[in-house]
Amino acid sequence: MKKIFISLLTLITGLSFSQELEKSLLWKISGNGLKQDSYLFGTIHITCDANLDANTIKALGATEQLYLELDMDDKSMQMQMMKHMMMKDGAKLSTLLNADDFKIVDEFLKKNMNMSAKMFDSFKPFIITTMLYPKMIDCPFQSVESELMKVSKEQNEEVFGLESVEDQMKVFDNISYKVQAEELLKMAKSDLSKDKEEMKKMMTIYQNKDIEGMLKMMDDSDNKITSENQEVLLNNRNKNWIPLMMKIMSEKPTFFGVGAGHLAGDEGVIKLLRKQGYKVEAVN
Repeated sequence: MKKIFISLLTLITGLSFSQELEKSLLWKISGNGLKQDSYLFGTIHITCDANLDANTIKALGATEQLYLELDMDDKSMQMQMMKHMMMKDGAKLSTLLNADDFKIVDEFLKKNMNMSAKMFDSFKPFIITTMLYPKMIDCPFQSVESELMKVSKEQNEEVFGLESVEDQMKVFDNISYKVQAEELLKMAKSDLSKDKEEMKKMMTIYQNKDIEGMLKMMDDSDNKITSENQEVLLNNRNKNWIPLMMKIMSEKPTFFGVGAGHLAGDEGVIKLLRKQGYKVEAVN
Protein backbone atom coordinates (compact mmCIF):
# COMPACT_ATOMS: atom_id res chain seq x y z
CA MET A 1 0.00 0.00 0.00
CA LYS A 2 2.85 2.41 0.70
CA LYS A 3 3.76 2.41 -2.98
CA ILE A 4 0.23 3.52 -3.77
CA PHE A 5 0.48 6.38 -1.30
CA ILE A 6 3.87 7.41 -2.68
CA SER A 7 2.34 7.51 -6.14
CA LEU A 8 -0.25 10.03 -4.89
CA LEU A 9 2.48 12.64 -5.00
CA THR A 10 1.58 13.52 -8.49
CA LEU A 11 4.03 15.27 -10.84
CA ILE A 12 2.04 18.13 -12.28
CA THR A 13 3.46 21.03 -14.33
CA GLY A 14 3.01 24.24 -16.30
CA LEU A 15 4.73 25.92 -19.26
CA SER A 16 7.10 28.87 -19.68
CA PHE A 17 8.44 30.12 -22.99
CA SER A 18 11.15 32.44 -21.67
CA GLN A 19 14.74 31.66 -20.77
CA GLU A 20 14.80 27.91 -20.96
CA LEU A 21 16.83 26.27 -18.22
CA GLU A 22 19.63 23.78 -18.67
CA LYS A 23 18.90 20.08 -18.79
CA SER A 24 19.65 19.10 -15.21
CA LEU A 25 17.79 17.55 -12.30
CA LEU A 26 20.30 18.71 -9.68
CA TRP A 27 20.80 22.41 -8.85
CA LYS A 28 23.11 24.05 -6.31
CA ILE A 29 21.73 26.93 -4.25
CA SER A 30 24.21 29.50 -2.89
CA GLY A 31 24.60 33.20 -2.13
CA ASN A 32 22.13 35.57 -0.51
CA GLY A 33 23.80 35.13 2.87
CA LEU A 34 23.93 31.33 2.92
CA LYS A 35 26.93 30.03 4.84
CA GLN A 36 26.78 26.63 3.10
CA ASP A 37 25.33 25.44 -0.17
CA SER A 38 21.99 23.68 -0.36
CA TYR A 39 20.69 21.59 -3.28
CA LEU A 40 17.46 21.27 -5.23
CA PHE A 41 16.65 18.01 -7.02
CA GLY A 42 13.81 17.14 -9.38
CA THR A 43 12.21 13.77 -8.68
CA ILE A 44 9.79 11.58 -10.58
CA HIS A 45 7.20 9.82 -8.47
CA ILE A 46 7.02 6.60 -10.45
CA THR A 47 9.80 5.14 -12.58
CA CYS A 48 11.55 1.99 -13.73
CA ASP A 49 14.97 3.24 -12.62
CA ALA A 50 15.30 5.26 -9.41
CA ASN A 51 19.09 4.98 -9.15
CA LEU A 52 20.82 8.20 -8.07
CA ASP A 53 23.91 9.42 -9.94
CA ALA A 54 27.26 10.30 -8.35
CA ASN A 55 26.57 14.05 -8.22
CA THR A 56 23.30 13.50 -6.39
CA ILE A 57 24.90 11.16 -3.87
CA LYS A 58 27.66 13.72 -3.34
CA ALA A 59 25.11 16.51 -2.79
CA LEU A 60 23.25 14.39 -0.25
CA GLY A 61 26.54 13.88 1.56
CA ALA A 62 27.25 17.62 1.57
CA THR A 63 23.93 18.50 3.22
CA GLU A 64 22.53 17.73 6.66
CA GLN A 65 18.84 17.05 6.11
CA LEU A 66 16.34 16.02 3.43
CA TYR A 67 13.14 17.90 2.61
CA LEU A 68 10.61 16.27 0.28
CA GLU A 69 7.15 17.56 -0.67
CA LEU A 70 5.77 15.52 2.23
CA ASP A 71 7.39 14.05 5.31
CA MET A 72 7.31 10.53 3.90
CA ASP A 73 9.14 9.26 6.97
CA ASP A 74 6.09 10.07 9.10
CA LYS A 75 4.50 6.79 10.18
CA SER A 76 1.08 8.48 10.37
CA MET A 77 1.19 9.69 6.75
CA GLN A 78 -0.94 6.88 5.34
CA MET A 79 -3.58 7.39 8.01
CA GLN A 80 -3.61 11.14 7.31
CA MET A 81 -4.08 10.47 3.60
CA MET A 82 -7.00 8.16 4.29
CA LYS A 83 -8.71 11.00 6.20
CA HIS A 84 -8.60 13.27 3.16
CA MET A 85 -9.35 10.88 0.29
CA MET A 86 -13.11 11.44 0.32
CA MET A 87 -14.98 14.06 -1.67
CA LYS A 88 -16.69 16.90 0.15
CA ASP A 89 -20.41 17.54 0.47
CA GLY A 90 -21.47 13.96 -0.14
CA ALA A 91 -20.31 13.88 -3.77
CA LYS A 92 -20.17 10.41 -5.32
CA LEU A 93 -18.60 9.00 -8.46
CA SER A 94 -21.85 7.20 -9.25
CA THR A 95 -23.64 10.55 -9.54
CA LEU A 96 -20.81 12.42 -11.28
CA LEU A 97 -21.06 9.87 -14.11
CA ASN A 98 -24.16 8.50 -15.78
CA ALA A 99 -25.08 4.86 -15.20
CA ASP A 100 -23.46 3.57 -18.39
CA ASP A 101 -20.19 5.42 -17.79
CA PHE A 102 -20.07 4.32 -14.16
CA LYS A 103 -20.44 0.73 -15.36
CA ILE A 104 -17.45 1.22 -17.71
CA VAL A 105 -15.34 2.48 -14.80
CA ASP A 106 -16.60 -0.33 -12.57
CA GLU A 107 -15.59 -3.03 -15.04
CA PHE A 108 -12.25 -1.31 -15.61
CA LEU A 109 -11.43 -1.25 -11.89
CA LYS A 110 -12.52 -4.85 -11.44
CA LYS A 111 -10.15 -5.84 -14.23
CA ASN A 112 -7.16 -3.81 -13.03
CA MET A 113 -7.62 -3.68 -9.24
CA ASN A 114 -9.97 -6.59 -8.53
CA MET A 115 -12.27 -4.12 -6.80
CA SER A 116 -15.58 -2.55 -7.73
CA ALA A 117 -15.97 1.18 -8.32
CA LYS A 118 -18.65 1.02 -5.63
CA MET A 119 -15.86 0.63 -3.06
CA PHE A 120 -14.43 3.97 -4.19
CA ASP A 121 -17.70 5.79 -4.76
CA SER A 122 -16.87 8.61 -2.32
CA PHE A 123 -13.16 8.83 -3.18
CA LYS A 124 -11.81 11.83 -5.08
CA PRO A 125 -11.58 10.40 -8.61
CA PHE A 126 -7.98 11.54 -9.03
CA ILE A 127 -7.01 9.41 -6.04
CA ILE A 128 -8.38 6.35 -7.82
CA THR A 129 -6.32 7.34 -10.87
CA THR A 130 -3.11 7.45 -8.86
CA MET A 131 -3.75 3.97 -7.50
CA LEU A 132 -3.47 2.76 -11.10
CA TYR A 133 -0.05 4.34 -11.72
CA PRO A 134 1.87 1.06 -11.19
CA LYS A 135 -0.24 -0.43 -14.00
CA MET A 136 1.05 2.21 -16.39
CA ILE A 137 4.63 0.94 -16.47
CA ASP A 138 5.99 -2.37 -17.73
CA CYS A 139 8.44 -2.84 -14.87
CA PRO A 140 8.51 -3.04 -11.06
CA PHE A 141 7.45 0.24 -9.44
CA GLN A 142 10.35 2.36 -8.14
CA SER A 143 10.35 5.72 -6.33
CA VAL A 144 13.13 8.33 -6.45
CA GLU A 145 11.89 9.72 -3.14
CA SER A 146 12.42 6.34 -1.52
CA GLU A 147 16.01 6.26 -2.79
CA LEU A 148 16.69 9.74 -1.41
CA MET A 149 15.28 8.67 1.95
CA LYS A 150 17.41 5.54 1.95
CA VAL A 151 20.62 7.54 1.54
CA SER A 152 19.54 10.07 4.17
CA LYS A 153 18.83 7.28 6.64
CA GLU A 154 22.26 5.78 5.98
CA GLN A 155 23.69 9.20 6.85
CA ASN A 156 21.55 9.35 10.02
CA GLU A 157 19.79 12.45 8.77
CA GLU A 158 16.20 13.53 9.28
CA VAL A 159 13.52 13.64 6.59
CA PHE A 160 10.97 16.46 6.55
CA GLY A 161 8.17 17.81 4.33
CA LEU A 162 7.53 21.21 2.75
CA GLU A 163 3.78 20.80 3.12
CA SER A 164 1.28 18.76 5.08
CA VAL A 165 -0.74 15.82 3.80
CA GLU A 166 -3.89 17.85 4.42
CA ASP A 167 -2.63 20.77 2.33
CA GLN A 168 -1.63 18.52 -0.54
CA MET A 169 -4.84 16.51 -0.54
CA LYS A 170 -6.98 19.67 -0.35
CA VAL A 171 -5.61 20.63 -3.76
CA PHE A 172 -7.97 18.07 -5.26
CA ASP A 173 -10.96 19.67 -3.57
CA ASN A 174 -10.18 22.80 -5.61
CA ILE A 175 -10.37 20.93 -8.91
CA SER A 176 -13.79 20.02 -10.26
CA TYR A 177 -14.76 16.53 -9.13
CA LYS A 178 -16.66 16.25 -12.42
CA VAL A 179 -13.45 16.85 -14.40
CA GLN A 180 -11.62 14.29 -12.27
CA ALA A 181 -14.37 11.75 -12.92
CA GLU A 182 -14.30 12.42 -16.66
CA GLU A 183 -10.54 11.89 -16.78
CA LEU A 184 -10.93 8.59 -14.93
CA LEU A 185 -13.57 7.59 -17.47
CA LYS A 186 -11.21 8.43 -20.35
CA MET A 187 -8.61 6.20 -18.76
CA ALA A 188 -11.13 3.36 -18.43
CA LYS A 189 -12.30 3.69 -22.03
CA SER A 190 -8.73 3.48 -23.36
CA ASP A 191 -7.92 0.66 -20.89
CA LEU A 192 -4.74 2.52 -19.90
CA SER A 193 -3.27 2.44 -23.43
CA LYS A 194 -2.87 6.21 -23.77
CA ASP A 195 -1.75 6.56 -20.16
CA LYS A 196 0.98 3.98 -20.67
CA GLU A 197 2.17 5.85 -23.73
CA GLU A 198 2.31 9.17 -21.88
CA MET A 199 4.03 7.65 -18.86
CA LYS A 200 6.70 6.13 -21.11
CA LYS A 201 7.25 9.50 -22.77
CA MET A 202 7.49 11.24 -19.41
CA MET A 203 10.06 8.79 -18.09
CA THR A 204 12.16 9.32 -21.22
CA ILE A 205 12.03 13.10 -20.78
CA TYR A 206 13.02 12.66 -17.15
CA GLN A 207 15.94 10.41 -18.04
CA ASN A 208 17.10 13.15 -20.40
CA LYS A 209 16.94 15.60 -17.47
CA ASP A 210 14.77 17.87 -19.61
CA ILE A 211 12.75 19.79 -17.03
CA GLU A 212 11.51 22.30 -19.62
CA GLY A 213 10.42 19.44 -21.87
CA MET A 214 8.45 17.95 -19.03
CA LEU A 215 6.62 21.23 -18.55
CA LYS A 216 5.73 21.37 -22.22
CA MET A 217 4.51 17.79 -22.28
CA MET A 218 2.21 18.28 -19.32
CA ASP A 219 0.94 21.61 -20.60
CA ASP A 220 0.11 20.04 -23.96
CA SER A 221 -1.67 17.08 -22.38
CA ASP A 222 -5.37 16.62 -23.08
CA ASN A 223 -5.77 15.73 -19.41
CA LYS A 224 -7.67 18.73 -18.03
CA ILE A 225 -6.50 18.07 -14.47
CA THR A 226 -2.92 18.91 -15.40
CA SER A 227 -3.35 21.36 -18.26
CA GLU A 228 -6.11 23.56 -16.81
CA ASN A 229 -5.20 23.71 -13.11
CA GLN A 230 -1.57 24.81 -13.04
CA GLU A 231 -2.12 27.58 -10.51
CA VAL A 232 -3.59 25.20 -7.94
CA LEU A 233 -1.43 22.17 -8.67
CA LEU A 234 1.89 23.82 -9.31
CA ASN A 235 2.38 27.58 -9.09
CA ASN A 236 0.68 28.26 -5.77
CA ARG A 237 2.56 25.44 -4.10
CA ASN A 238 5.88 26.66 -5.49
CA LYS A 239 5.24 30.12 -4.08
CA ASN A 240 4.31 28.69 -0.69
CA TRP A 241 7.54 26.69 -0.56
CA ILE A 242 9.94 29.60 -1.19
CA PRO A 243 9.75 31.34 2.23
CA LEU A 244 10.00 27.94 3.93
CA MET A 245 13.04 26.99 1.87
CA MET A 246 14.70 30.32 2.63
CA LYS A 247 14.29 29.81 6.38
CA ILE A 248 15.36 26.16 6.23
CA MET A 249 18.50 26.86 4.18
CA SER A 250 19.53 29.72 6.46
CA GLU A 251 19.61 27.33 9.40
CA LYS A 252 21.16 24.21 7.89
CA PRO A 253 22.48 23.02 4.48
CA THR A 254 19.56 21.11 2.99
CA PHE A 255 18.79 18.77 0.11
CA PHE A 256 15.34 19.51 -1.35
CA GLY A 257 13.69 16.82 -3.48
CA VAL A 258 10.45 17.84 -5.24
CA GLY A 259 8.71 16.74 -8.42
CA ALA A 260 10.79 17.76 -11.45
CA GLY A 261 7.81 19.63 -12.89
CA HIS A 262 8.13 22.15 -10.06
CA LEU A 263 11.61 23.27 -11.15
CA ALA A 264 11.20 24.99 -14.54
CA GLY A 265 9.09 27.89 -15.75
CA ASP A 266 8.82 31.51 -14.68
CA GLU A 267 6.91 30.41 -11.59
CA GLY A 268 9.07 27.35 -11.01
CA VAL A 269 11.19 26.97 -7.89
CA ILE A 270 14.49 27.74 -9.66
CA LYS A 271 13.45 31.15 -10.97
CA LEU A 272 11.52 32.01 -7.83
CA LEU A 273 14.68 31.41 -5.77
CA ARG A 274 16.73 33.50 -8.19
CA LYS A 275 14.24 36.35 -7.79
CA GLN A 276 14.95 36.21 -4.04
CA GLY A 277 18.66 36.76 -4.71
CA TYR A 278 20.01 33.21 -4.62
CA LYS A 279 22.42 31.80 -7.16
CA VAL A 280 20.85 28.60 -8.50
CA GLU A 281 23.07 26.73 -10.94
CA ALA A 282 22.87 23.34 -12.64
CA VAL A 283 25.16 20.55 -11.46
CA ASN A 284 26.20 18.40 -14.41
